Amino acid sequence: MTGRRSGDLWASLPREMALVLRPHAGVISRAIVEEVRRTVPAYARPANSVTTGNVVETVELAVRHCIERIGEPGHADETWFALFRQRGRLEFGEGRTLDALQTAAMIGGRVAWRHVSAALNRSGFGLADVATTAEAIFAYVDELSVTALEGYHEASAQGVDITAQRRHQLLELIVSAPGSSKLTIAGLANAVAWPVPERFTVIALCRNEEASLPTELLPASALATVDSAEPCLLSTDPVADLRAFDGQWESWRAAVSPPVAVDEAPAALRTARRALALLGDGPVIWCQDHLATLWLLSEGFLAEELAKRSLDPFDALTEKQRERLSETLLAWLETRGGAPEVAKRLDVHPQTVRARLHQLEDLFGERLRDPDSRLDMQLALRVRQLSEQLAQAN
Repeated sequence: MTGRRSGDLWASLPREMALVLRPHAGVISRAIVEEVRRTVPAYARPANSVTTGNVVETVELAVRHCIERIGEPGHADETWFALFRQRGRLEFGEGRTLDALQTAAMIGGRVAWRHVSAALNRSGFGLADVATTAEAIFAYVDELSVTALEGYHEASAQGVDITAQRRHQLLELIVSAPGSSKLTIAGLANAVAWPVPERFTVIALCRNEEASLPTELLPASALATVDSAEPCLLSTDPVADLRAFDGQWESWRAAVSPPVAVDEAPAALRTARRALALLGDGPVIWCQDHLATLWLLSEGFLAEELAKRSLDPFDALTEKQRERLSETLLAWLETRGGAPEVAKRLDVHPQTVRARLHQLEDLFGERLRDPDSRLDMQLALRVRQLSEQLAQAN
């Protein structure tokens, strides 16, 4: 049976060792994942990616499996090793090599042994038990490697069509977090024959629950995930690529980021998704037409803090007074004109504006002559105005 040698070694150890090591399982698992991601480029995925999540889950299962086998003869292993065989199949499907898989396994064994030996030495276990533990760890790593390789070869021999999986993985890698390894991106892009463009747009999509889109309508040059919970596209020609949605705009909305380089893709996707959430400007929103609005509305907490600090003289006023003086102050800040010009903009009598400007002078005083204070007030008022307009539109 696969795993018999490591199973015998784990079973020969005192059961108290499991009680000592169990609290360390999480720390050991995290240390293994961090070291593998740091030293093996093929695993240098963002921490929140699906790939990294799979690796973390697999490592945690392996660590806990070892601990639970300590002092337990006859522990059933076939279910566990079937899981790791499936992990090997996934490795093939995700486009990694056998070298990457084997290197990750060896690094995992070394990191595990470093943490386990320290914990056992602190707990006073004898040298014989510590040596047996080391032998068990590396026997287990060898057996897991062989099992995962079996799954890898099975998937390879079956000729599994993995191009779509790899394209999805590439898209996720590009948009999920900044700082992704350019070598990793380039290697995966090469595997799916997708030349990495210098600049591209990120298109965030929103659909009705029932909506679907035949992916064959999209050109091969566009990376796409239209079946995920938060679908998106990477496109070098968004006008042409969005033609695939012609006749479907009752079920779909799209927001197109400005052109960006690879390392700017995560920020571009966040901007496009923010546009979908905030703006209702037709089925397709071109973010480059709304950059100031998206920037001003990017962080509600900061906008509120800015308003509290710069518009605090309004706090003692009634809601109607705040509304009238706010629009007058914003018009004055944006035009820096006299009462007639502000009155024309607001469509009120110049004498009304003069009275309001006197009130603003009494409320804000020297702040109206300080450039930094004026900028803070203008930004805070503009954010408030945009928020109100969006609330009315929605």
